[in-house]
Amino acid sequence: QLQLVESGGGLVQPGGSLRLSCAASGITLDYYTIAWFRQAPGKEREGVSCSSRSGGITNYADSVKGRFTISRDNAKNTGYLQMNSLKPEDTGIYYCAVYRGGVSLLTRRCPGPDQYDYWGQGTQVTVSS
Repeated sequence: QLQLVESGGGLVQPGGSLRLSCAASGITLDYYTIAWFRQAPGKEREGVSCSSRSGGITNYADSVKGRFTISRDNAKNTGYLQMNSLKPEDTGIYYCAVYRGGVSLLTRRCPGPDQYDYWGQGTQVTVSS
């Protein structure tokens, strides 16, 4: 049975750090682009970051560049999102998603949200003092 299970969320103070994990089962993660999305209270879901199948291409939303790092360990079938220097506006539910395809080497743009094949249930991140 396919599962994407996010973990690592919680309540942190501004400036703090969290590392989110996305553990995949039922698929071989090597074949999938992985991405992170988030949905803040009262806002639409937005793309945060994505990583190509090998991890060779990574892309970030402007709002998180320099603070967040996406990575993956295909041997462990797990993706990660390291979040540093967290801000209150980073608060939201974070979802991982996978797409059985690649990231364009030419455009380096993440697949659109409708392209993803599977989604996790989400993990809550709250940044507040």
